[in-house]
Amino acid sequence: MKIMENLWQVGGAEFTTVEDAAVYLVRFNDKAILIDSGCGEEHDMLVENISEVLPPGVEIEYLFLTHCHYDHTGGAQKVRDRYGCKIVAHELDTAYLENGDNQVTAAAWYDAQMIPLKIDYKIKDKTETFQVGNSQVIAHHCPGHSPGSVVYLVKFGPTKVLFGQDVHGPLDPSLLSNRDDYRNSLNFLLDLDADILCEGHFGIYRGKDKVKQFIGSFLQS
Repeated sequence: MKIMENLWQVGGAEFTTVEDAAVYLVRFNDKAILIDSGCGEEHDMLVENISEVLPPGVEIEYLFLTHCHYDHTGGAQKVRDRYGCKIVAHELDTAYLENGDNQVTAAAWYDAQMIPLKIDYKIKDKTETFQVGNSQVIAHHCPGHSPGSVVYLVKFGPTKVLFGQDVHGPLDPSLLSNRDDYRNSLNFLLDLDADILCEGHFGIYRGKDKVKQFIGSFLQS
């Protein structure tokens, strides 16, 4: 599904399988990135969706993981094997991915097993910037849903697009969720003043008011 020029949703419940969180593809001229990978059960369909919109000469340079949960990361190794991209995640979630922790990654929720996943680059700072082609991807650490949850911000001209997977939570002790961190992160997301929000399970929100309304609704719970 085309969201705007050079931005598509290529995975998720309506595109691959109901177990998958949303997977987004962003193109920067001859480079591209993926945001999350889904659980990997319908990897071939994900590849087909990518092939429909991405020309063969465009390299997928990074797979940016928003957090460690299985519906976002279970397919990451297959994506790296297929495209040769570097996998990026926050260091506070990395141990659970590299150790194959079925509880903290929520793989057990899906009656699945988290195969240990090597992370190529570990985000350590509150904010880090990645150069991709002639553009930038800004990673912001936003803990709460998981210790190492990250959102990614990309500018398309004046339009700020926020990849804020699982803004909605949930919070659960088995996921090492933290409610105070979560509320602080929601307030931080509001301050980013994004024009478009690409969420993990609840779709696309367009316009600053709709983005803030959606994010703010979880501060009331």
